Amino acid sequence: MTTIVVAMDRKNGIGLENRMLWHLPADLKHFKSITSGHPVIMGRRTFESIGKPLPNRTNIVISRKKDWFQEGILIVGSIKEALKFAKKIDENIFIIGGGNIYEQTMDLTDKLEVTRVDGECDADTFFPEIDMKIWQMTDEVNFASDEKNRFDMKFQTFERIIPLNAEQV
Repeated sequence: MTTIVVAMDRKNGIGLENRMLWHLPADLKHFKSITSGHPVIMGRRTFESIGKPLPNRTNIVISRKKDWFQEGILIVGSIKEALKFAKKIDENIFIIGGGNIYEQTMDLTDKLEVTRVDGECDADTFFPEIDMKIWQMTDEVNFASDEKNRFDMKFQTFERIIPLNAEQV
């Protein structure tokens, strides 16, 4: 199963100048609980914004830069290649960004794990609209802001209701 994991604001904003829009420990804990022990696929710029491999996960980074290298990650040249390697490791694969990678994988994904942040931030990178003809929300958990998390959040799970075309995967 291939799952996109994303946190976005009310306008689907996910980043600004290759940085996250917020620091929300509850969202980071949620992200870690979902992805730990599984391969994560991300673009090079997303990896650079994180700064190091995520622990307890196989980090697969998509890059077109031939001379780029980082210790502790698997570097591939395409989404197709990333998915091929990830499927050899585990049946549960997580796509974690950025915007361009999300756009290219929406049609290849079975599930969305979305953190809806109840706020609007300046953003230059956005998550694609979720087409409710294709996706159905199957779970939602509310999280109220607190001293460590400045925004209310909703952890939402969407599952594909239009089956993936076998040729797409």
